[in-house]
Amino acid sequence: MNFLNRFKFPALAGILFVVVLVSCEQDLTTIGSGVIGGEPFVTDKAVFDVFAYNKKITAVQTNQLPVYQLGVYTDPVYGKTEAHINSQVQLVSYDPIFGDWSATTEIDSARSEKETIDSVYIYIPYINNKLDSDNDGVVDVLDSAPFDGTNDTDGDNVPNNEEVANNTDPNVADTDGDGKNDDVDDSTLGSRFPETFQLDSIYLNNKRFDQSTDVIVTPPYIGASFNLKLERSTFFLRDLDPSTNFQEAQEYYSSQQFSPTFTEEVFYDGPVSISDQEILYLETEDDPETEEDEVGTITSRLDPGIYVKLNDVANMFFQENILDKEGSSELLSSSNFKEFFRGVYLSATPTADDIMMILDITGAKFDVFYTYEDIVDDAVADAQKTLEVRLVTQSNNLISGNAINTFINEGYPAEITNSLDVTENAERIYLKGGAGSYAEIQLFDEVEGEAETIINQIKANNWIINEANLVFNIDTDVVPAETIEPPRLYLYNAENNQPVYNADTETNEADTALGIYLNYDGIIEKSADGSGLKYTVKITEHINNIIFRDSSNVRLGLAVTADIRIIGANNTMLPNGVEKDLPAASILTPLGTVIHGSNVSEANESKKLQLEIFYTETN
Repeated sequence: MNFLNRFKFPALAGILFVVVLVSCEQDLTTIGSGVIGGEPFVTDKAVFDVFAYNKKITAVQTNQLPVYQLGVYTDPVYGKTEAHINSQVQLVSYDPIFGDWSATTEIDSARSEKETIDSVYIYIPYINNKLDSDNDGVVDVLDSAPFDGTNDTDGDNVPNNEEVANNTDPNVADTDGDGKNDDVDDSTLGSRFPETFQLDSIYLNNKRFDQSTDVIVTPPYIGASFNLKLERSTFFLRDLDPSTNFQEAQEYYSSQQFSPTFTEEVFYDGPVSISDQEILYLETEDDPETEEDEVGTITSRLDPGIYVKLNDVANMFFQENILDKEGSSELLSSSNFKEFFRGVYLSATPTADDIMMILDITGAKFDVFYTYEDIVDDAVADAQKTLEVRLVTQSNNLISGNAINTFINEGYPAEITNSLDVTENAERIYLKGGAGSYAEIQLFDEVEGEAETIINQIKANNWIINEANLVFNIDTDVVPAETIEPPRLYLYNAENNQPVYNADTETNEADTALGIYLNYDGIIEKSADGSGLKYTVKITEHINNIIFRDSSNVRLGLAVTADIRIIGANNTMLPNGVEKDLPAASILTPLGTVIHGSNVSEANESKKLQLEIFYTETN
């Protein structure tokens, strides 16, 4: 009924409220009734109007992020997005010594160690999930029995937990590849295999991958390839903003483009194949002073990631601008080095299917392998060392160095464009990560005075708010069933960018993006075929704050989120040059969805966005 949908109260509102509530009792969903302290009470549900307004984002601040997007993503609703990375480069330590002698020692002795580049590799880790609930060496998503360590994932008749004890691979029946399975092989050298992890946030051809059965299926992105291009950047990234007298960090935005104007030498331009296995550093030389043959033993491990050998152009550049600069002013300090070697520019293009990756560039690095003459007295022998050069780094949540994510977005379809930044209550809510779109929501009514009347009426009727929900139904007529959809939505106070949940009273199962803040929820609900149906956000405490603690009925913001644990805000550019802080977590994902608003057609009335309040009222 219209009264229950809007809860508008003219004069004599209290009388009308009582009369209409009784007359509409059959239309409400009654979830319980009884007696409290001898007094009759009723537990019931009421619904209220919610008003939603779509907002377009033209650019987002994308430096100093925890993770970065790289690749091409074509959303079936919003179109294509290309993501590139421009990053500074840093030495691990400044005024470094290459080989054993400093440049001064070499000059004084009139002898050179002749440091020479052998090869240069770049490593960029994927985001991965190492969750292994039963500690059997198989991550949960690849484990047919993730809470039973005695299962046998690779079918070699050796339980997973025994393989862990034996240092053999529970994912591979023949760990050492000698043709004998681990159950009959008595010569397998343990711990000489790469571990396998679940890779998070790699979107191949924009198709959903769900591990929803007991049958282990290889994720479709494993073995897929893309073309990586790595160029030297000539653009100087300032750490501090001169317009603030160098008191504040410089902000860079997703709309800024660097290639081809600010790129020079190409260090790599070729294919990369995605693997979910660790990258192993193997010993290549035997130590003659030991009985054991060290060749092939693992010296260190890297999490799965991009790891490619750069070309001769890169070798020459690192030779001339790193090794040959030993003792020079260019390598003396961080500021000198950033001015000298301004950075690198990364792009990834499809070789077949579109692919978008979320990368942890705080763990990215160059491995510079070089040979030098080890001079002891008059004896000379070749020796090898490795120089590590980093991109940006992170320590105690503080990011050192600057990197920028740039986005090139295809124009939205006219239907979406015409629905953004208008004053009308939305029929559809358009949510898109990156430099996309978000929504603002007003509870109870568009007009502040009328909303206040509704709130006062609830107070007058002595409701105990048991639960309050916003149910966001996905518009399945617009969003194709196979689309990768945001796993969670983030609702927040649009005036101060604070979350509407109370972290101190939340229920948590795991410190993961979907294992935390479970009272609040906001996690996608899916049908049997894996397609998204709706998101339910519980705002009980927020409503209680409004009703009983005189908090303001502020506008709320709604956005997609890459990780609800990230609650910081970044500056964004809205149309007409308007600046506004918006949740940083929405910047970190390319995903989007479409939700039914409250201004729906009669055919979609059951999917209408409304505020549900379950309450108890005493008489």
